Amino acid sequence: MKKLFSKINIIKINFLILLLIFAFVGCSKDNAVDPQINESEVLLQYLESNGDFINTAAPAMITAEEIKTQLSVDASKIYIIDLRAATDFAAGHIDGAINVELAKLRQHFQTINPASYTKIAIVCYSGQTASYAASLMRLLGYNNVFALKWGMASWHSDFKGKWTAKLSNARATQFVKDETPKGPVGPLPTINTGKKTGKEILEARVDALLAKGYTEATVTADDVFSKLTSYYIVNYWPKEQYLDPGHIPGAIQYTPKADLKSTTFLKTLPANKTVILYCYTGQTSSFLAAYLRLLGYDAKSILFGANSMIFDLMKAKDKGFTYWKDTECKDYDYKK
Repeated sequence: MKKLFSKINIIKINFLILLLIFAFVGCSKDNAVDPQINESEVLLQYLESNGDFINTAAPAMITAEEIKTQLSVDASKIYIIDLRAATDFAAGHIDGAINVELAKLRQHFQTINPASYTKIAIVCYSGQTASYAASLMRLLGYNNVFALKWGMASWHSDFKGKWTAKLSNARATQFVKDETPKGPVGPLPTINTGKKTGKEILEARVDALLAKGYTEATVTADDVFSKLTSYYIVNYWPKEQYLDPGHIPGAIQYTPKADLKSTTFLKTLPANKTVILYCYTGQTSSFLAAYLRLLGYDAKSILFGANSMIFDLMKAKDKGFTYWKDTECKDYDYKK
């Protein structure tokens, strides 16, 4: 009889143990943490499937002449945002422009009805900060946003010194014509917003970049040339120009709107090294810098681009280069 009771007790104990095991496993499943998503991959897929702005419509720019014409035809259809410091804005701005801090740009868009305007023009000193900001707004889906080309320097000669003071030939003898191959394919950078969807990640990243400002996304040509081997340098213009008149020593050529897609060469950019970008003026490369920084790359645009390095050489070649001309400055009236 005792042996029978012992067997029954053993069965009961085993049964209880099994129940506890099942309960533990069930609770573990209920409380399991979702596997960590690769936010940069999610964001990249989202951006490429929602217009792929950087590889299709970028750079989105508007000229001073186009703004002036729209103001004359129907001023209610254009909205002008000036990102310059409040003191500079007060000293002179386009009539009707609104002064907004870069860090507060997304919040400002939420206070207006962007769709009610044909165009929203973002203005700065030279067109570079505006290009960075316009890129972020475009990536958020505001497809009527444009950066004023050349900035206020194109509006009136009182402001053109921001450009003319930076024109230089200091690197004309240092550009080379040998080709440097693209790097190996690697992983995207790691970003961690704690969000899950592409839209949520994008908004969090835009807010973070706006808060940090534009300066972190820039570098001077002098700094680059002082530490050439420290960077992965991207020449962002056609190969024909990369070969003639040449490029920064060690720079790698990437064709605009073709080579920086997930299906082409985007992942040849290193995630563990500063990526230097340069174009003709620093404006297109600012659009690109915004995009790459969203994905987590430490990307920086060379201020004033090739205009600050080989200005006369660009004019002499004149094979599709964009360079400052005094005719860019329209001397339109402005308001104080």
